[in-house]
Amino acid sequence: MRHESIVEAIGHTPLVRLRVPAPEGVEVYAKLELANAFAMKDRVARQVVTEARRSGALKPGAPIVESSSGTMALGLALVGTHLGHPVHIVTDPRIDPITLAKLRTLGCEVHVVSAMGEQGWQSARLDLLAELMTGLPGAFWPQQYSNPQNPAAYRGLAEELVEDLGTVDVVVGSVGSGGSLCGTSRALLERFPALKVVGVDAVGSVLFGQPDVPTRRQSGLGNSLYPDNIDYRLLDEVHWLSDDEAFAATRALAREQKVFAGNTSGSVYRVLTHLAAHAAPGTRLVGIMPDRGDRYVDTVYAADGTDRDAGVATEPAPVRYGELVHSWSYAAIPRRERPLLLFVESNTTGTGMLALTTAVRLGLEPVLFVVDPARYQGLAETGCRVVVCDTDDPQALRKAAEVAAGDREVAGVTTTSEYYLVQAAALAEALGVAANPAAALAACRDKSATRRTLREHGVRQPRFAEVRDPAEVAAAVAGVGLPCVVKPVDESGSHEVLWCADVATAVEQVRKLLAVTRNVRGQASASTVLVEEFLTGPEFSAEMFRADGETVCVGITQRTVSELPYFVETGHLFPAVLPAETAAAMADTARRSLAAVGLERGPAHVELRLTAEGPAVIEINARLAGGMIPELIRPATGIDLLDRQIRAAAGLPVDLTPERSRSAGIRFLVAAEEGRLAAVDGVERAAAVPGVERVTVTAVPGRPVRPVREAYDRLGHVIAVGEGPEQVGAALDAAMGELTVVVE
Repeated sequence: MRHESIVEAIGHTPLVRLRVPAPEGVEVYAKLELANAFAMKDRVARQVVTEARRSGALKPGAPIVESSSGTMALGLALVGTHLGHPVHIVTDPRIDPITLAKLRTLGCEVHVVSAMGEQGWQSARLDLLAELMTGLPGAFWPQQYSNPQNPAAYRGLAEELVEDLGTVDVVVGSVGSGGSLCGTSRALLERFPALKVVGVDAVGSVLFGQPDVPTRRQSGLGNSLYPDNIDYRLLDEVHWLSDDEAFAATRALAREQKVFAGNTSGSVYRVLTHLAAHAAPGTRLVGIMPDRGDRYVDTVYAADGTDRDAGVATEPAPVRYGELVHSWSYAAIPRRERPLLLFVESNTTGTGMLALTTAVRLGLEPVLFVVDPARYQGLAETGCRVVVCDTDDPQALRKAAEVAAGDREVAGVTTTSEYYLVQAAALAEALGVAANPAAALAACRDKSATRRTLREHGVRQPRFAEVRDPAEVAAAVAGVGLPCVVKPVDESGSHEVLWCADVATAVEQVRKLLAVTRNVRGQASASTVLVEEFLTGPEFSAEMFRADGETVCVGITQRTVSELPYFVETGHLFPAVLPAETAAAMADTARRSLAAVGLERGPAHVELRLTAEGPAVIEINARLAGGMIPELIRPATGIDLLDRQIRAAAGLPVDLTPERSRSAGIRFLVAAEEGRLAAVDGVERAAAVPGVERVTVTAVPGRPVRPVREAYDRLGHVIAVGEGPEQVGAALDAAMGELTVVVE
C-alpha cells in the first residue's frame, strides 16, 4: 500500500492468527499494533494533532507538550515534528534508554522529573507539565488521558478488524489511558452487541478498584490516576497481572508466537490464551498488541536463569470486583444489568457528579432521583440515568425507585447532600437494603436532636437551649451564658451561625432565623433555633468512617476559621499537629458521639473544640467533610473517601489502611472588603510554588463579594502537599503571598 508520508502510513497493521491450545473451532488473533512506525499510539498522536490543527487549538509551529513515558511520546514525536511543531515530552526516570534515544534523535526536548509526587510518578509529571505550559505561550497539551480524540482514534482499528474478520466475539486489550480498548470496543459494539470486552490491568494500578502501588514495574498499562477516557460501562471483565506474571507472559509470547513485544502485549497474550482455552467452539477472539519489545531488553528480557518464570500463576483466581488482589486474578464487571446504586439528590458541584462516575468505575449503575435536573452542572456528561420526582415525599420517592429498579438488583441507596441523608436512609429501609438507620441520620441532621442525644449519653458538648420564639431567648441565654452561639438546627456548615456578645444580638439573630420558612434546597425549615454556650479553644474535626462493625478515625483535621462573629472555615491542615494522646482523646470522643446517635456505616465528620476540660462535640455530620478536606486526605494518606463512601453504600469491600503518611493543607481565598470582584492576580505564580498541588479560583469577575460570613463567600483555594506540616505551611504562605484579590 503506497502512502505519501510517514503519517499517512499509520494504521493498517497486520492481524495474525495465533497457535494456542483451544477447543476445535476457536480462532485466536493478535492485532499487531506494534507494527506501526513506533507503536499503537501513533494512531492517537495523528488523530489528536490533526484534529487540534483543524480546530485551531494547535497553531502552525506552536509547541506540543505531553506527559508520557513510552509510546504516546514516540507517536507525538513522529507526528508533531513531521508537521513542524516543537515537541516537549515530560517523563520520569523509568523511561528506557531506547525510547529516550529515539525521542531525542527525532528532535524532541525531554524533561525528566526527579521524584514522585503525592500520587506517584504520574502526578509529578503533570506538575512539571503545568510549569512548562506557563513558559511556552501557545503550547498545546494533547491530554491523552481525557482527550476524546484518544478513543476516537481507534475507530479505524475496529474497522480494520471487521474488514479482516467479518465478526469478532471477544476483544482483549490492556488499559492505561483507556483509549485503545474503549475506543475499539465502542465501535465494535455498534455492530456486535454481544461482544465480550476484557480489560487487562497491572496489580498495583488504581484503574479497577485497587490501591495504588507507584513502585510497580510494568509500563504502558495501569495508572495512578483515573483517566476520563475509560468508559467502565463497556467492559465485561478485568484481569490483573503482577509484574513477574506480565514479564513471564511477554517472554512466552516471543517464545511461542515469535512476537517480540512489550509487557502490555505479553499481559494481553496471557489473558487471551486463558480465555481461548475456555471458549466455546466457534468463538473468535482478538487481542490488541500495543508495542514492540526493544524497549524492554534490559528489564523484561534480561537473562537471569532458565527457571525465572517458575512459580508464576498459570490460572487466574476469580475475585469479587473491589477485592484486593496480589497476583493474576479476574473479576466480572457486568455491562448489562449492573447492580443499581440509587442517589437521592446530591451536591450540586464537586463530589456530587464525581460520586456518579465513581459508582460506574466500581461496577455499579447509578440512578439519580432529583426534583430539578437543571440544578446540577455537568450532569449530562456523567451519562447517569435521572429520575424526576418529589424527593421530599417518601411515598413518591419509593414509588419512583421501585419503577426505576424494576426487577434489577439494588446494591444500595446514598446521597452526597446533607439535606437528603434522612430521605436516602428511609428509602433504603423501604427497599430492604442495608443503610444507616433513618433515625440515626435524623439525630445528626437536626442539631437540637444531636444535643439531646449527646446529653443523654454523657458526651461533652456545649450547654444549649432550644428556642421557637424570640421571647424565649433571654431565658436561654441565662442558661448557657454570654457570649453565646445562635444557629439554625437544620442548615449545613456555617450557614447563619453567629457569635453573639449580648442578648439583643441573640434575639435579633433568632428572629431572623425563625423568619426563614424554606432552606436553600426548598425544604420546610424546622422553626427551631439553638442557643449554645460558646466554648473557647482551637477547632478540629475528626474524619470518621464506620465499616465492618468498626469505627475508624481516618485522621484529625486542624481547622482555621474566620474572625468572630462568624465561623467560616478559612483553612485546614491534615493531619493536625497534636500530641498522640490528645488526638486519641478526640477520636474517642468522636466514636462515642457516633455510637450515641446510632450511626452504623459510612463516613462522618465530627467537629470538635479542644477545651481546657478536653474535646467537646460541636456538630456531627453524617457525611464526608466539606471544605475540601477529602482532597487533603487523599494525597496525605492515599485514602479516597468518596470511593469508600460509594463502596460502603453498595456493600463492596472497604479498605481504610493508609498507603502513605504525608501532610496536606488548604487556604481559602476571601475578599478583604465589599464590592465586586475585578480579578484574582498571581494565580500562575502561586501555582508554580514548590509543594502547591493546585490553585483554584471559583468566583467569576463581576461577582459581588464581601468579607467572609459564610462558605459561599469564599472565592477559591490553594492546596499544598508535603512531607510535614512545616513544608506545607511554607508552601501555602508563599502561594497566598503571590495572590491578590482585586475588588472594585
